[in-house]
Amino acid sequence: MSATTIAITGKGGVGKTAVTALTVLALVEHDWRPLLVVDADPNLNLDATLGISAEDTVGAVRERASQQRGSTESGMTTAELLEYRIRQSLVEGEGFDLIAMGRPEGPGCYCYANEILRNVLDQLSGAYKGIVIDCEAGLEHLSRRTAGDLDLLLVLSDPTVRGLQTARRVLDLLREVRTSVGEVKVVLNRIRGEPAASLMEAAERLELQIAACLPEDEQLTALDAAGRPLTELPAESPLRQAVAKLVTGWLSQNGILGSK
Repeated sequence: MSATTIAITGKGGVGKTAVTALTVLALVEHDWRPLLVVDADPNLNLDATLGISAEDTVGAVRERASQQRGSTESGMTTAELLEYRIRQSLVEGEGFDLIAMGRPEGPGCYCYANEILRNVLDQLSGAYKGIVIDCEAGLEHLSRRTAGDLDLLLVLSDPTVRGLQTARRVLDLLREVRTSVGEVKVVLNRIRGEPAASLMEAAERLELQIAACLPEDEQLTALDAAGRPLTELPAESPLRQAVAKLVTGWLSQNGILGSK
């Protein structure tokens, strides 16, 4: 059975990495493991947020492999060598493995590395119960289809009209690309109290149905400021509980949690 894939996207600064990390922690705590975690954001914050360190990235691997043409000394083709080294770049965490996309270290685009990454994810997916992807700010990984087919896409917005407009563009893009998405949930993040009426009116104008509101959490802000991982966020944290309810609730409703 193929892995269930969950991706988190939205404009820059809406808290995608934190929500991704808390999603991973919630799934591991519910014994839904092993997980493959993909840091598809070139800013490379997800590893530290989860309390581990990614020493290598797909971008760096791609750049080294591109120096070799045709067959390598080991008898592998360039593509085979790239796939092998991407597998080697996996970092083990507690209940999950992490792979980081990173940035190309030289000239060229991600197209070739993206294709190889998709192939590796396809091959690896059978070894995992789930895949969780922290997407790059914007729509690049959806338009390039790096994420492949998705079972659940969380589109995050901060409590601003601009964030909602980005969420609307994500939904529009999904109609244009061939990426298959089982379900999309628009989620408001960093909410203090109840969301403003004007914000909900803007969501209605943009034809966005808000699936959940995640609260602002001062404990998370303090951990970020100190450079501490979110694994240290207390279990009773309202944000941690809200993310767990959102993700594990969806898995339970779809008969997935505990079924693999």
